[in-house]
Amino acid sequence: MLILGGLFFFIILGSSSIAPSYAQGIPITISNTMSKVLFDGKWSFAREWKESTLTEIETGADEPIYLRTAHLGDYIYVMIDADQDTHFTKGSDATVVCIDGNTDKEKIPNTNDYCFVATLGEKSSFTLQGGSPLGINGNFRKIPNPRDFIGIASVSDQNDRYTTVPHASYEFRIPINLFGRSDVYGFYTSVYFGHTNKFYSFPSTSTPSSLFEIPPPATWGELVSPDKSLPEFSWPTILLLSGVLFVIYFTKMRSGHLHLRTNGN
Repeated sequence: MLILGGLFFFIILGSSSIAPSYAQGIPITISNTMSKVLFDGKWSFAREWKESTLTEIETGADEPIYLRTAHLGDYIYVMIDADQDTHFTKGSDATVVCIDGNTDKEKIPNTNDYCFVATLGEKSSFTLQGGSPLGINGNFRKIPNPRDFIGIASVSDQNDRYTTVPHASYEFRIPINLFGRSDVYGFYTSVYFGHTNKFYSFPSTSTPSSLFEIPPPATWGELVSPDKSLPEFSWPTILLLSGVLFVIYFTKMRSGHLHLRTNGN
């Protein structure tokens, strides 16, 4: 029975650990250095965002847009370093970051879909939530910013990791409790250069004509925690603990049966 129980446990564990295909996936890492981030919209010191995942958004020019992501505690952290945006249009240069809490790839955004907008020159950012019946707004509506959310835009300086030429950059701290913990989220971001009137997005499945022309979550990429460190208790962890307890239980039962047989003899 011990052998059968162990085989049963490993079969369940193996089937639960089969990773889906992340064609447009960004691996998100846990980073203790995120607690040291100074939210001023730019690289505040050379190593500030170094321990985070780097994704390059192509612009067709010499330099891409650098997207960095990480998580720590109750927050997802996002930085967008738009090196090519060197002609500033305050009130126009902006970025939007969207997260689908359920990764259900729906064609119309629902209440599990959130977008966060930061604009250069604006003192405050704002939050959009799906589920609006108004298609003219992309089925998103503006809601109060969640508690402890931060979204800020700024102009980089000499501390920037990629170039000392001043350019637009953005920092976000997004509370995870807004949509719940998961090892996979739907993810989309778009950056707008006001001077050239151009958009650059990840994934590049469409070219929006405005910042608020957000494509449906069905076309978004994914934010993936490969080591399952983002959820507090992932299913593989739960199954592993259950399996250990299962083995301990049957080991004790077997030991007890042997002890009874010995005493009986």
